[in-house]
Amino acid sequence: MIDKIQDIAIVIRSNFKLEDQGIEFITDNESTQQVGIMRRPKDYKVKDHIHLKQPGRKAVYTQEALLVRSGQIRVDLFKEDEFGIKFAKSVTLEKGDIICLLSGGHGITFLEESEILEIKQGPYTPDKDKEFI
Repeated sequence: MIDKIQDIAIVIRSNFKLEDQGIEFITDNESTQQVGIMRRPKDYKVKDHIHLKQPGRKAVYTQEALLVRSGQIRVDLFKEDEFGIKFAKSVTLEKGDIICLLSGGHGITFLEESEILEIKQGPYTPDKDKEFI
């Protein structure tokens, strides 16, 4: 299952399967973090390639993806609008689940001992990239 939570986050559950062969991108083309799911048969080969530098490309917001490797966590999501920052929704994630954090704010509570893999754009400067809410 894929759950798109407003424009704040996308949750990909561990049991999600593409029905057909191919690749499906679940983020918009404009998103600075591109997330796709690929299903191919045995011996399929993605052609060798490199990604070209894009000098004019800019990432204004830091987007990140979290993969729960073990345990269980709760992610609290916050939406920002012209009136400020407001709580939007909580999502519980378990082993194998992924959340792509696209905008707004978030907090993470470890519901049990857990390990998560965090992926985000860089360079990252902690004192300039985040503000606590």
